[in-house]
Amino acid sequence: MVDMNLAEASVEQILANQRGLIAIGAGLAVGLSGIASALAEKDIGAAAVGAMAEREELFGKGLIMTVIPETIVIFGLVVAILLLFL
Repeated sequence: MVDMNLAEASVEQILANQRGLIAIGAGLAVGLSGIASALAEKDIGAAAVGAMAEREELFGKGLIMTVIPETIVIFGLVVAILLLFL
């Protein structure tokens, strides 16, 4: 890692550093929301399969409940796009 004071840095170096931090933030927004969604969907999916094993008419409700955590990933993607392009 390069040891450099902020006063010695050029404008191009500071902007490159900021772009890198924005890219890391965008990656974290998508990655962490994806992990959270996967954990929630795992528990909901297991419960939905158990409920459908007992009563087959719960398929529609189980399917909808399984899809709901996917919206968290969509919100993470929107945040990442806003970070990268605004």
